[in-house]
Amino acid sequence: MRLLFDQNLPPRLVTTLVTMYPGSVHVSMVGFDRAADRLVSDYACDHGYIVVTKDADFTELALASGSGLKVVWLRLGNCTTSKIEMVLRDCREAISRLGEDPDARVLSLE
Repeated sequence: MRLLFDQNLPPRLVTTLVTMYPGSVHVSMVGFDRAADRLVSDYACDHGYIVVTKDADFTELALASGSGLKVVWLRLGNCTTSKIEMVLRDCREAISRLGEDPDARVLSLE
């Protein structure tokens, strides 16, 4: 499964998680670092990414649209990049299930 990290997350997550989530990218790597949420969500759907974000707007997009958008919503508050990395490593199975379940849209991680 491939992740698309939103602009509110550090780009270095791509490299620190490359073995666990190969093919993942940060929005800045695909020219969407300042793009509207709708454009990012369309890109994610078109290219088979799960969006990882701290932004609740993506969860609303995923639940409201029939686009197939899948979102990992990090409800961690202000925290270190290491903490985000640890949560994404620890929750790999849950994220995998999100990607495999055609009806699942949002995985909230706290």
